[in-house]
Amino acid sequence: MTDTAPAPKAAENPPSENPKAENHWQTVKRLLPYLWVKGRGDLKVRVVAALAFLALAKLIGVYVPFLFKDAVDALTPHAKPDAATVALVLPLGLILGYGTARVLGQLFGELRDAVFVRVGQHALRRIALNTFRHLHALSLKFHLERRTGGLSRVIERGTRGIDFLLRFMLFNILPTLLEIVLISSIFWTKFGVMYALITFVCLISYIFFTIMVTDWRLKFRREMNEQDTKANTKAIDSLLNFETVKYFTNEEHEARRYDSALAGFESASVRSQLSLTLLNVGQGFIITLGLVAVLWMAGQGVVDGRFTIGDFVLVNSLLIQIYMPLNFLGFVYREIKQSLVDMEKMFGIIGTHSEVTDKADAKALDVRGGHVRFEGVTFHYNEARPILKGIDFEVPAGTTTAIVGASGAGKSTISRILFRFYDVTGGHVLIDGQDIASVTQKSLREKIGVVPQDTVLFNDTIRYNIRYGRPDATDAEVDEAARLAHIHDFITGLPEGYDTEVGERGLKLSGGEKQRVAIARTILKNPPILLLDEATSALDSHTERDIQASLDQIAEGRTTIVIAHRLSTVVNAEQILVLDAGEIVERGTHDALIAKDGLYARMWQKQQEASKAQEKLAVLAEA
Repeated sequence: MTDTAPAPKAAENPPSENPKAENHWQTVKRLLPYLWVKGRGDLKVRVVAALAFLALAKLIGVYVPFLFKDAVDALTPHAKPDAATVALVLPLGLILGYGTARVLGQLFGELRDAVFVRVGQHALRRIALNTFRHLHALSLKFHLERRTGGLSRVIERGTRGIDFLLRFMLFNILPTLLEIVLISSIFWTKFGVMYALITFVCLISYIFFTIMVTDWRLKFRREMNEQDTKANTKAIDSLLNFETVKYFTNEEHEARRYDSALAGFESASVRSQLSLTLLNVGQGFIITLGLVAVLWMAGQGVVDGRFTIGDFVLVNSLLIQIYMPLNFLGFVYREIKQSLVDMEKMFGIIGTHSEVTDKADAKALDVRGGHVRFEGVTFHYNEARPILKGIDFEVPAGTTTAIVGASGAGKSTISRILFRFYDVTGGHVLIDGQDIASVTQKSLREKIGVVPQDTVLFNDTIRYNIRYGRPDATDAEVDEAARLAHIHDFITGLPEGYDTEVGERGLKLSGGEKQRVAIARTILKNPPILLLDEATSALDSHTERDIQASLDQIAEGRTTIVIAHRLSTVVNAEQILVLDAGEIVERGTHDALIAKDGLYARMWQKQQEASKAQEKLAVLAEA
């Protein structure tokens, strides 16, 4: 939990003198629509009913001490009575009324919670769902720069903060303020202005001291949360890279990094606890001072005959009734302040705008054949470092075009632009004459099937991962897709078949098996345009040949763009584009490019020599 939340969008009004308070108020305002939900009359009725029960519970709570006072006065003897007299004047009605009022106060409090719980849980559900959807709607740049562990911590704390705010601010802070006003008014009218004045000064001093010390100690809480986020990020990052840690026997190095963050958290936590002790002692001193002063005055009034013993008891009961919520108010204030900070952080994520958005008049992409055209496309992540420089090429419908080149030439950037992970900085990308910048991202991505170099699977079953290509597919369609990807026999040979769990990121499967699962789910998606982004570059030669055969099979009849490092996989392409430093320097068929004896021919020669060297090493190893 940290106070370094992203600032909300700038307002048109002049900046406030207290921007933090303004930010907190903006955060609360963003929460209100989740409580007073448009179009949900049932939830609005629950909010009104909960507030009504809250008011009843507080009114009864303030009235309870008066019943107790009357009972005490009724039992206070003016002369020494005999046992029979005491039995006759026992205020049974007052005692029963006192008990009934206490039960009713608790009942209305519980009814308030029972009625409101659906409103609160519905709000949490909608906020969590909206956050989840928004994260998926953000651009690739955001997700490449994020820290998964830290992000999950921010969302977790933000949701927890909203839950706390709903439960305590609405049903504790507001009722407590109402109760304080009522009790202060009672002191003023029944006992005199000094009683109300002392109570008011005590209350103001308590609130001022609580706010001052809480704001001071927030820096320790911020440091705690920063260290907590740092430790969590390091732990998740380390566990996600478990194999790499093992490769370099760096378990102790990872433990030291994690312990360093934990040590920071420990130090900040100790300082936070010591400051909390100071806060609690100060609060207790202020409350006790006011309590003793008012009780001393009430006791003197009893001695002087102005008040009854019941009045003395009433003053004590009312003071305790203020004291208890005030004591709780200190904790609630601290937690609400922190909850608002956590919510600001989460709402800051929700307020993050995606760099790639649909236009207001965007229409669905209509693919008639799948003709792809890049017209003068330029792109850069940073203006000082252009990635693509005036790229022009066409991929006729139903044909295969390969894009090759050295690492960093811009090959994968072309695939990301086609899938619209990024928008071009110049030029146009057209599919069947439609600029992809003017169609909806959803319709564009529905028409493109991707088999990436690094296939990441969900930690679920093989069937689930294949069906991910089309979630409404039947088991028979999943099986058929697996057959076409030549992985059905492997799956059925497993003890649990299609219900086999693949593990985190699919680690229980080999690289070739994961690629076949990726091919199967792309077959199931059945897209008119296919994008193969170095789909076999991480595989060995034997597995590569098998996978390539499957890829050639699913590419038939589809417009296919192949991003390739190994030139042997693209020799049959109708068109090969050679990319160098963001520009197309050669284009043509494999034979034409070899005959040209340019960059492609040199790349081919190097790869052939490397392949022959590997074969010789393999023969020597077997000998």
